Amino acid sequence: MGLTVLGLSGALSHDPSAALYIDGKLIAAVEEERFVRDKHAKNRMPYESAKFCLEQAGIQPADVDIVCIPFAPISLFSSKARWHYAKRYWYAPDRSLDAVLTGNRRFKRYRKKILWCLEQLGFDAKKVRLEPVEHHLAHASSAYHCSGFTEKTAILGIDGKGEYATTFFGWGENGKIHKIKEFYDPDSLGGLYGAITEYLGFEMLDGEFKVMGMAPYGDAAKYDFSRLAKFENGELIINTDYANVIGFRRYKEKGKGYYFSPKLIEWLGPKREGDIADDPYIHYAAAMQSLFEKLALEMIDYYLGDILKETGRLAFAGGCALNVKLNQRIIARPDVKELFVQPASGDAGTAVGAASFVSVKNGVPVEKMEHVYLGPSYSNEDIIAACARHPNQPQWQKIDDVPQEIAKVLVEGNPVAWFQGRMEFGPRALGGRSIIGCPSVAGVADRINEQIKFRERWRPFCPSMLDTVAPQMLSVDHPSPFMTFTFDVKEGWAERVPEVVHEDGTARAQVLKRDYNPRYYDLMKELEAMTGNGVVLNTSLNRRGEPMVCSPTDALNMFYGSDLQFLIMEDILVMKAKGGGH
Repeated sequence: MGLTVLGLSGALSHDPSAALYIDGKLIAAVEEERFVRDKHAKNRMPYESAKFCLEQAGIQPADVDIVCIPFAPISLFSSKARWHYAKRYWYAPDRSLDAVLTGNRRFKRYRKKILWCLEQLGFDAKKVRLEPVEHHLAHASSAYHCSGFTEKTAILGIDGKGEYATTFFGWGENGKIHKIKEFYDPDSLGGLYGAITEYLGFEMLDGEFKVMGMAPYGDAAKYDFSRLAKFENGELIINTDYANVIGFRRYKEKGKGYYFSPKLIEWLGPKREGDIADDPYIHYAAAMQSLFEKLALEMIDYYLGDILKETGRLAFAGGCALNVKLNQRIIARPDVKELFVQPASGDAGTAVGAASFVSVKNGVPVEKMEHVYLGPSYSNEDIIAACARHPNQPQWQKIDDVPQEIAKVLVEGNPVAWFQGRMEFGPRALGGRSIIGCPSVAGVADRINEQIKFRERWRPFCPSMLDTVAPQMLSVDHPSPFMTFTFDVKEGWAERVPEVVHEDGTARAQVLKRDYNPRYYDLMKELEAMTGNGVVLNTSLNRRGEPMVCSPTDALNMFYGSDLQFLIMEDILVMKAKGGGH
């Protein structure tokens, strides 16, 4: 008997997405922001993304057996979560009482909204089988069930918070997930990192990786951040005098409340403004990163150490799993043989998590997640039609050997907008919707930054490389298909590909097997033949503050809104230079 499961995320009012499993196979997964062109698509429903999933599979709403959401009601009596929240937030009695008396209000509101969204898509709300999955179970499932690990596996989930939980420890065996321990709000390591992200002048849920990019420029030893949080006797305790604060304890500025308190300002000085990364803020970023790694590793030791000694397998998800520096330290542990990080480990990935959890629960195991090319793709005809409609009247030409032609353009020092195949799911561009450059050409990263991305100068660019190159360039041999880890770069390579090695001698690498993106692979082969390096600089195809490009029209809008000169979409090359083309 076949089973069709649609997962819909977005309960926490950001990162709505949809994912569709049919008989254990992930047919499609996509984030709403890409369609509506609004980063993180806050306070929206996953309407366009669900619509795409159904279209991609060629099915009707009536063909869906179960719709599931990664948010569930939390009992007052069988879980400590609501009591913990009420006790720790005693200083905000309105919130504290709310958690005890009406703690599932948010769930009920979301359920109502989802049913409305489903009706708009053509579902019969009276007949639809809607299954809630606890937020952290959905994260855990997105890591464990997608990892392909067959033996017993340790499972870790760290994020800001779900319903109430912030951290999950457990293990998976024979497809079943067992919970060991959860921590609850406000004791959240992700929340603390988010509060410091705000203090450093970035948006929470968006700027955390900027803090991580800033950290190598600073010296963690200059400031001791240990007063902010501790892990003892198996409990994580965040100091809510400083961070993870609500209500009147919040620092307020221009009518906006932050997740840190005035006390933090008294201690560290004014909040960072503007784009400048300097003393003391770079040291604060380094101190926060160091504390985050220390506590995360202590928690892993305490709750998962025995399982890791036994099996060596760890599956990790939740927003904090995108902290590639932490992941590098986890891989370095002698008891870890392999770490699988869900590539969409933020909340968008919980659509995959909820759907995989429900599929397995109903007796249909799910496939290993080998790639993330799960969004829309477009034909040459679609692209030519988009060019014809576009107000800039692009000049285009069809080219025969894309990898070879584009490699030549790259070697001449030009960045290229690369739009091929199905769009990636998750925050990383992996050769579907990328801006690419030749990493041995000096200054190409700065050029992309200044002309195209308009990003902060300390943000590193990453390499995509051939699977044959990775053992030569990276210090550790570990699968890295999704850019979820950084690696120390071997001697001599920082000189060969200087544009993709970070300040601290590491690179956040995508190691590509040809099976999953043959055209991108062949491009690197061409580069290897021309420059001796089978490596390409890769960053996402978008401008600062915008979601990644989805359609040819999005790509053209971005192209004409930047100083890029070359855009290749499938076989169609668009150039700003005069002459040639249609």
